[in-house]
Amino acid sequence: MRPDIGGWFASIIDWMLANFGWFFDGVAWLVSQIVGGVEFVLVGLHPFLIIGLLAAAAAALTRSLGITLFAAIAFPLIVSMGLWVESMSTLAVVLVSVMFSLAIGIPLGIWAALNSSVSAVIRPVLDLMQAMPVFVYLIPAVFFFGVGMVPGIAATIVFSIPPAVRLTELGIRKLDVELLEAAMAFGAKRGTILKEVQLPLAFSSIMAGVNQVIMLALSMVVVAGLVGAGGLGGVVVEGVAQLDTARGFEGGLAVVILAVYLDRVTSGARSIGDVLRNRRIRKEQRAAGPKPAVAAAH
Repeated sequence: MRPDIGGWFASIIDWMLANFGWFFDGVAWLVSQIVGGVEFVLVGLHPFLIIGLLAAAAAALTRSLGITLFAAIAFPLIVSMGLWVESMSTLAVVLVSVMFSLAIGIPLGIWAALNSSVSAVIRPVLDLMQAMPVFVYLIPAVFFFGVGMVPGIAATIVFSIPPAVRLTELGIRKLDVELLEAAMAFGAKRGTILKEVQLPLAFSSIMAGVNQVIMLALSMVVVAGLVGAGGLGGVVVEGVAQLDTARGFEGGLAVVILAVYLDRVTSGARSIGDVLRNRRIRKEQRAAGPKPAVAAAH
């Protein structure tokens, strides 16, 4: 007898639509308002003001002349191709998707790092989320939210959460046990240790997760163009549907520019974690003071 797993899943979707339709309508309205607000700012300001801000952010976070020049040259290229509005629409969707993914993923990662039972339960779920073909996420998202930008964001969030959870958990778990024991020896409470020791020292790993979330969100946003999410994904889908090589290439090139910029800037921000970590270690060493002479003799 063949188990009708797909039929069971479809029944669950139908049941959720029948009983929680009001909830999905509310989520769709909220997400539309947030994305609309971000997009209004990015599109409403003059392109060269946005480009100046992006170049300044690159200079401040990466301290790299190369990526700063890249931002100053590549984004005007997007303007010259007539894809500025689509690019800012895509950037708004990516920013909102990443915000929700991190708001869910980082607390889950912290919980999993502090509780092995939670980690054991979450791990197979994350495996399923990462292994599932990305197009599959679009099907229930369209049922819940209809076509347009919101189902694309919902599918992007589900697809992007796993690296935030995994790398946050990894960053906390791999910390030096002696540092934690020293903090506990000074009478620090569990919440204080998490806030003052574990999270700052795990910052570099958490930022690596942020980088991965952004990259996955950007790739998924393009796929979401299939359900009418618009932006650069819509440009690429339009180029493929019309066999318009020039249009498709320009849309793809704009996606690459956004991807390179976001990857380099978030990687640069990750180095801030190393600086904070070194400062924390030096602070702990000064607080511990010099080793006793007897201990040193041993």
